[in-house]
Amino acid sequence: MTFRPWIALWLNFADDHLDRHPTVDAYAAAKARIFANQQSTDWAVVNADDPTVMARSRGIAAQRVMFSPSGNLADGFLVDGDWIVRRTATTLERLIPVSAVELNGRHMLNNVVAAAAVATVAGVPTGAMTHALRGFHGLEHVMEPVGRVGGVQFVNDSKATNVEAARRSIESFEGGVVALVGGRFKGGDLRELREPLSVHGRGVVAIGEAAPLVREALHDVVPVVMASSMADAVALGYEAARPDGVVLLAPACASFDWFKDYAERGRVFKEEVGKLRDRVERTR
Repeated sequence: MTFRPWIALWLNFADDHLDRHPTVDAYAAAKARIFANQQSTDWAVVNADDPTVMARSRGIAAQRVMFSPSGNLADGFLVDGDWIVRRTATTLERLIPVSAVELNGRHMLNNVVAAAAVATVAGVPTGAMTHALRGFHGLEHVMEPVGRVGGVQFVNDSKATNVEAARRSIESFEGGVVALVGGRFKGGDLRELREPLSVHGRGVVAIGEAAPLVREALHDVVPVVMASSMADAVALGYEAARPDGVVLLAPACASFDWFKDYAERGRVFKEEVGKLRDRVERTR
């Protein structure tokens, strides 16, 4: 491997891709290779709250810059009140007002903190960072608002292809979440969704090959129903979320059972939401 990034960013680590890597440790080692060819003039931006990221980046040649989703960091990038800031032992530099971040979910704000660290290292002015964020509502298939049918909100997070990403998605809402979970299972522990669903969830619609695993892991926390297609899943999710909940596509799995990739899965979800809206409006 000859790839040598001037700035490398490692956001976090969670069990994933265990259908391709023999162990979790092997997967972590593969992720850490991003730092392998860096030199002392390069930079590594790392998550100070993630023990795997910190352990795997210890002793690398690049200069480490840290960010902290929790805000417990004496030297680095974090959220302090209404600002994303850079803190040192002697200074606190305000970089971006939190109000400029127009994205759903605390985890998306954490991603902006990491991006602010990279941008600062690269020499981007703070005003340009703020300007870039205002009016940016995210990427397709990443916590993407799809609209409402009656009082039910639909959100497409098809890119949440592992358990940790799905957990963060569910936690982004106050409550009433009906999560569409499943697909081609690629490792991890679906039981990690139990706690966020017990707090934020109203139900689960299990989809794809992993549907039996989803039901087994979660059926005693929230009601779980099985869907035979995305159209079925959207309709079942809508009924479970009425009158004022959220139907959230947060699969925690790969898409290759029913779809060619996560993007097709997200597009089909949105198409089925549109069809549902048409049916509901015709009956009014």
